[in-house]
Amino acid sequence: MKILVTGAGSLLGQGIIRTLKKIDINFHLIAADINPYSAGLYWTNEKFIIPNAKSPSYLQSVKKLLYETKPDFLFIGTDVELLCLSQNKKNLEEEFNTKIIVSNLDVIKIADDKFKTNIFLKENGFDYPETVDPDDQNSLNNLIKTKGFPLIVKPRVGARSFQVKKIENKDDLDIEIKKIKAPIVQEYIGSDLNEYTASALCFENKCNALIILRRDLRDGNSYRTYFVDNDFFENKVREWTEALNPFGPVNFQFRVNEKGNPVVFEINARFSGTTPLRAIMGFNEIEMCIRKLGYNQDIIQPKIKDYTIIRHWSETAIGSSEPYKIKKI
Repeated sequence: MKILVTGAGSLLGQGIIRTLKKIDINFHLIAADINPYSAGLYWTNEKFIIPNAKSPSYLQSVKKLLYETKPDFLFIGTDVELLCLSQNKKNLEEEFNTKIIVSNLDVIKIADDKFKTNIFLKENGFDYPETVDPDDQNSLNNLIKTKGFPLIVKPRVGARSFQVKKIENKDDLDIEIKKIKAPIVQEYIGSDLNEYTASALCFENKCNALIILRRDLRDGNSYRTYFVDNDFFENKVREWTEALNPFGPVNFQFRVNEKGNPVVFEINARFSGTTPLRAIMGFNEIEMCIRKLGYNQDIIQPKIKDYTIIRHWSETAIGSSEPYKIKKI
């Protein structure tokens, strides 16, 4: 079996590679990234340089890479690649006989755009943070009047908490809105002490397995996680998952409101940066996908180990000439 992972320089891509290495299946591992100095490239059997997903040559390079390496699976390690690979999934899978782990375009668009995420939650009867486009001044004024400060301002499309700010007054809100391309403003839910990340696997519109972690954030990423055993939250994750109906992995980030209800503020229609942490706890979603799609094995909810996981830095040493030897596609 051959497995290709893109985004070997990203937290997500590296997490996918590290999670794959925990699986007791023989496979040939291939990595791709835009930068030859990406650590994840040097953890695999083969490595390639491809253009950025926004480049006009990206799709053609992916086709060349699939033709040359002939992987059985393609796992996507960056958000920016999801849209293109979702749009072209059917044709790529048929042409190269590669299973691409990506949801359909409607799901990707809902997760990619936080304003559309909010509409999805509202239309399906789930709790959601009140969200407005600040260009709609009446809606913004009403949000300030009904919810008060603090408020959250963030880009409609973004990741890793980039440009996400907690705002305490109107003057600061006006300043931050001007800094962001296509901003939204949301009510502030809960506190930093009750932020959660939940992940699920979904096939044929059924939530097959899930896990919930409470997390501490640093620089927009989870750097400490704590296992959460909560039937009420688990039922909500199943409902969210089956309403969205992704293909394979989905990640929900939520907080708890004053009524004790979980409120989703972000959806990632992919694996997430905490994928390798969950694998340590017995929830190896990459392995479950491979066994389901590659070996036709049913996904069974695994027993989760009650761990607290603390993240830390590590290093990869390479020869100074190694980056110059990587093939560009």
